[in-house]
Amino acid sequence: MENRFTVTKEKCDKGTVVVRTVTDQTTGVQYLYTYDSVYGASGLTPLLNADGKPLINKA
Repeated sequence: MENRFTVTKEKCDKGTVVVRTVTDQTTGVQYLYTYDSVYGASGLTPLLNADGKPLINKA
């Protein structure tokens, strides 16, 4: 089974907060994923361009 989602960028802030840019390989839509290991909170949201449409990775 192929991996539909790939992590294209990752950053850790002070070792507790992880921020990742995730790309859907089928649609090209990019998402911002955050996770806080101290509080166990996480979130996922699509990245939007200036027109408010989903940001598409055309690579």
